[in-house]
Amino acid sequence: MKKKEDKQAAAEQKDTWVKRRHRVIRRVLGPFIKLLCVLLYGVRIEKYSPEEGAPCLVLYNHQTPFDQFFVSLTFKEPVYHVATEDIFSIGRLADLLRWLVAPIPIKKQAADLSAIRTMRQVAKEGGIIALAPEGNRTYSGKTEYINPSVAKLVRLLKLPVALCRIEGGYGVQPRWSDRTRRGTMRSYVSEIISPEEAAKMSNEELYDRIRNGLFVNEAVSDRKFFSARRAEYLERAVYVCPFCGLAAFRSRGNVTECLTCHRRVRYHTDKHLSGEGYKFPFRYVNDWYEYQNTFVRGLSLSADTEHTIRSGEWFFKDEGVGIFEVIPYKKKKALLGDASVQLHADGISISAEGQTRCIPFRDVDSAAVLGRNKLNVYYQDRIWQFKGKKRFNALKYLNFIYRFKQGESDGEFLGL
Repeated sequence: MKKKEDKQAAAEQKDTWVKRRHRVIRRVLGPFIKLLCVLLYGVRIEKYSPEEGAPCLVLYNHQTPFDQFFVSLTFKEPVYHVATEDIFSIGRLADLLRWLVAPIPIKKQAADLSAIRTMRQVAKEGGIIALAPEGNRTYSGKTEYINPSVAKLVRLLKLPVALCRIEGGYGVQPRWSDRTRRGTMRSYVSEIISPEEAAKMSNEELYDRIRNGLFVNEAVSDRKFFSARRAEYLERAVYVCPFCGLAAFRSRGNVTECLTCHRRVRYHTDKHLSGEGYKFPFRYVNDWYEYQNTFVRGLSLSADTEHTIRSGEWFFKDEGVGIFEVIPYKKKKALLGDASVQLHADGISISAEGQTRCIPFRDVDSAAVLGRNKLNVYYQDRIWQFKGKKRFNALKYLNFIYRFKQGESDGEFLGL
């Protein structure tokens, strides 16, 4: 009789998302991961203990590649993070992640009913679910766009919502940088929204509560962050010069330079910018970033402009770009290893091995930037991934795609 009960319990455990081993792994690895987070980021993680065994939905702003660890360490119990399909397409490492922490897969920039079903299952099993509703790390220091559909998700799950704020992460490691700076940051639960509170609010009120609760503005000189390479790879985030317009940049150490007018901009320890030998018009990267967005929104990108795929005219050209096909939740398949990629007003052209292939923007369903500078383009029911060299700016492709799809409208959203 005992063996039969054990077999039944094992079968039930096999079908669940929340596993007993996740709690063991959390307790064994937690102290080591916390030490690593403190050493790398100087982060202060403030513990939060919800009612034991009670599931909740954690929403957090996204600043660094380690944010999911900060959030997990905030809670005593295992946290099940919603993660994009990209991490599930890296072979055996993806299998190991599934076994260790069971992230919840979701398709980036797409409605994913399967992800919602999994979240409901995890909630039913008493698990803690974590999601960065921005879907992107900030390039500018300010919390990025949050899709209003997050309010509908909260209503659907009917869970307490813990708003977890991460502060100082942009100063320690901006998205466009490979290196951390010496500085301090903080991760903590700032407020709880109960299901009863959420039920009394309209979708707009609930959305505003979440957005305002997660909004963090790091585009201020609030503290100092030390590094000898503070400006390195800033060209991943900027591609518009206030003096030249569309332009390429090259950074080194604490300075970035426009390759057209050769004006140099210094990035200081308190995050402010200054021109070398002239007055630079922007105080912080965010000011530059917002100017850049305004500049792109002012462009007329359509098939009848002079910079079209057909004419061969282009705005930007990147060499040595790897092209992959992402097969969701399975693998990445290399298509081209050393391609020349050109950004036109109405599409992207890819040249390699004596052939040219075009991806018209009108046929692109959506696009997304992953990590620091990878680009996913959802085209013809396939996911094309562009992975350039260290200084590759994926952001400009994303912005141009969304600007083109807006047509002549005054739409604000440029993919981030």
